[in-house]
Amino acid sequence: MKPIGVQLYSLREKVGYDFVSVLKRVADIGYKYVEPAGLWNIRPREFRKVLDDLGLDMVSSHTPWASDARDLGEIMDTADALGLKKIVCGYWIADFADLDAIKRTAENTNKMQEILAANGFTLVEHNHDFEFQRIDGKIKYEIYKELCPNLKYQIDCFWSTNRGTEDPVEMLKKFADKTVSVHMKDGVVTQNVSGDKLVKGILDRKVDLLPLGQGTLPIKEIVSALPESVEAIIVELDYSQVEMYQAIEESYKFMTENQLAKGNK
Repeated sequence: MKPIGVQLYSLREKVGYDFVSVLKRVADIGYKYVEPAGLWNIRPREFRKVLDDLGLDMVSSHTPWASDARDLGEIMDTADALGLKKIVCGYWIADFADLDAIKRTAENTNKMQEILAANGFTLVEHNHDFEFQRIDGKIKYEIYKELCPNLKYQIDCFWSTNRGTEDPVEMLKKFADKTVSVHMKDGVVTQNVSGDKLVKGILDRKVDLLPLGQGTLPIKEIVSALPESVEAIIVELDYSQVEMYQAIEESYKFMTENQLAKGNK
């Protein structure tokens, strides 16, 4: 079984001025990993210490977040202070609008990958739904993958359905050789999204989600198809129809009690 983590963006409304209490709650539930999306006024090395004290760890983080090959110095410093060897990147809808846009995006990604690799880091990309739209019958992200031969992926399995038009198991298989972690969220995969906005450079999408196991994503089938290279299953509920701590705990129980992932309890 793969270890289970939680994307802390899910709990952003709980932070207030006490991020440490949120981390303690996550540890108490039993999660093995956290994936930050903002450090909420905690210095990177102090954040690393808090995790160590709570028995938590990271395999990746959405802070720092790479997007421009011309601006990687501070990003590498932050990753180094966090003890990370992977840096995550991601893009906006316009960056995958058409073939020309995909080529421009790939050029930037390849340059970032080259710079980061020279400094001992692995570049990993996180997706949304628009990368899994099609051009002339071919998945946009497949075209992009061919243009970025050294890139690794963090596949968001819910978004990889492109709002229910694609099979997430088949989408995972297309990227299995390059996938190092997955995001798992649940809900009705065919729903539309609204309120797209950038929050500190990260795409925020308003979508109604449920605790894992309570929506239409075929989670058990996805887990069965995970390649060996996947280091962790990361729960991410951008929004939830139930109270978020409850949703995060129910997701943990679903995954661990069904032997789909392993936690610390």
